[in-house]
Amino acid sequence: MSALLEIRGLTVEFAGPPEVRAVDGVSLAVEPRERVALVGESGSGKSQLLLACTGLLAANGRASGSVRFDGREILGDARAAQAARGRGIGFVFQDASGSLTPHRRIGEQLAEVARAADACLGRRAAFDAGVEMLGRVRLPEPGALASRYPHELSGGMRQRAAIALALAAKPRILFADEPTTALDVTVQAEILALLASLCDDLGMALLIVTHDLGVVAALADRVAVMYAGRVVEEGTAVDLLARPRHPYTAGLLAAVPRIVDRGELATIPGVPPRPGEVLAGCRFEPRCARRADRCLADDPQLDGPPGGGVACHFPLSTGDAP
Repeated sequence: MSALLEIRGLTVEFAGPPEVRAVDGVSLAVEPRERVALVGESGSGKSQLLLACTGLLAANGRASGSVRFDGREILGDARAAQAARGRGIGFVFQDASGSLTPHRRIGEQLAEVARAADACLGRRAAFDAGVEMLGRVRLPEPGALASRYPHELSGGMRQRAAIALALAAKPRILFADEPTTALDVTVQAEILALLASLCDDLGMALLIVTHDLGVVAALADRVAVMYAGRVVEEGTAVDLLARPRHPYTAGLLAAVPRIVDRGELATIPGVPPRPGEVLAGCRFEPRCARRADRCLADDPQLDGPPGGGVACHFPLSTGDAP
């Protein structure tokens, strides 16, 4: 079975000055029904990767490489990318409020998406489909809520409505960019449980962007860790969370707060490269406790089997400290 989404050598650059390479030669595949998490600090290129895949980059951005959805190349082909959005790829953006048109009722917006995906749907059938989707995302009294405006909903309800909007066209894969941002802990847990349930019920794949490793543990089958525009480690969620191989991944895991911890939280020293900064060797070298002379000049490449691997000259073994 071929991958549903296949990304090969994707590079995203923004015109300067300075010129910024936000994504640098990333390759990634998502199988049907698979849940993949993109993890990394802010600025690592996760969101730009999703936007490039759907043809939604800012005007000064350009993408190169290959993005194939269901076997068809969509990168650089505006018509193909537009056709893939909706019934092929749904998108939940970071800002739920920004995804919803403020002066239009929720039901109208859902009906519009449903009709765009299925031209045979009449107005009433499309509205009913939207109400059904509001119920699927577990919003109370979906029929009444469909007549309300976005500002009349709480933050958690708007997030669910934004998910319903992305699902109204019944996509085969959902892109979710930090879908729990700005929500309290209880609502975050509800949204994660909802996404897992929807993937199972609708037979949908998921590509989720997050910096929260708790999200990874709750949702992902597989994880790709990004740093400074590149994937530095990839593997199953079970293996990567239990046995990280890249020092950066280990540092992220060590920094997760735990109830039993006392004293100062662990941190990764230093800061990521500045936008536009070019390093001759490993991009993580200035922050890495395991660095050696080779790391200064030799840029490590992702090495390992498909769907796995690590980009590090001196990867961690079981029991190593980060």
